[in-house]
Amino acid sequence: MKQLYNIAYIFSFICILLSTSCRDDEMVYLSEQEQITPPASNSKMMGFYLLNEGNMGMNKATIDYFEYPTGVYYRDIYSENNPGVVKELGDVGNDLQVYGNKLYAVINNSNKIEIMDVRSAKRITEITVPNCRYLAFHAGKAYVSSYAANISVDPNAQIGFVAEIDTTTLTLTRKVNVGYQPEEMVVHNGKLYVANSGGYRAPNYDRTVSVIDINTFEEIKKIDVGINLHRMVIDKRGYIYVNSRGNLSTIPSKLYVIDSKTDAVTDELDIPVTNMRLSGDSLYFFNAPDNKNATYSILDTRYKKIVSNNFISDGSERQIMLPYGLGINPDTKEIYLTDVQNFVVTGYIYCFTPEGKLKWKTQAGNIPAHIAFVPKNRNR
Repeated sequence: MKQLYNIAYIFSFICILLSTSCRDDEMVYLSEQEQITPPASNSKMMGFYLLNEGNMGMNKATIDYFEYPTGVYYRDIYSENNPGVVKELGDVGNDLQVYGNKLYAVINNSNKIEIMDVRSAKRITEITVPNCRYLAFHAGKAYVSSYAANISVDPNAQIGFVAEIDTTTLTLTRKVNVGYQPEEMVVHNGKLYVANSGGYRAPNYDRTVSVIDINTFEEIKKIDVGINLHRMVIDKRGYIYVNSRGNLSTIPSKLYVIDSKTDAVTDELDIPVTNMRLSGDSLYFFNAPDNKNATYSILDTRYKKIVSNNFISDGSERQIMLPYGLGINPDTKEIYLTDVQNFVVTGYIYCFTPEGKLKWKTQAGNIPAHIAFVPKNRNR
């Protein structure tokens, strides 16, 4: 890793240690910065935020930021930008998204949605949602999936729900029950689709996608799909892709396709998927069943066929111990992968060209996972 801050940083750090903190004698950690690339002014993106999950119970969720116009990567910016927030960002960062001029972070084990100014990552407010999981946005509203109950494997775990947040008033407005342990969501044509996992109830997983009428905020249908659902994206033709993780032993992971016009499954693909992101007609995905046999593929959503068995073209995937997070720059089409290593040590983020060649890599935080791009008109 490149040397950071050098003497000036060390001197500043000592000064912080000797000074009185805004957190009643708790230490405020300075962010680190590193020049990763030459400055770039031709991207429509100002930068991206990276949410590092942190191990459960360790209160180690952090946020990094990469700035395209300067080529500088900033590590752990939340603590420095929010010195008055006790316990910093919180425990287990589960999702991160930009909507309007705000940055939304789901902090799962802290039972909250942290809402920040997208330009500075300074806290605006927090909203309590128990065991919250993922976000979706539509028409000035944020939708948050929730397991509802405490973190616990329980065959009698209660049903989950989706909460609606008004992004102007930043208040909870409505709530609807869905399936067991709901995960990712998409919105299309006045309906909210929710992938239900039932993970707490294993081996009796849920296998449904809940369909919510956004106008009435009622569940109008459950689509039978496959067990232990998780990731969900929708293409421009209205086809929803959702992965089933199987039972991690006898039932394999698969990828399912739902037609939003009929709300029925049209395709069951024998394709194992751990994480996926859509870019145009290309569905980028990887499967990482363990730390030795990860695969990196592209599916053409027009024909539902795999067109590449490795979107990394220069062999640098051999450097990655365990892929976890995935992002595609909507402007440059650069591919971003995070490596959590062994979930304990500090992880890494990799940037690849659209052709799959390694452009740069750098150290991130503990369990780097969720990437949110910032358009220039939402600049930091």
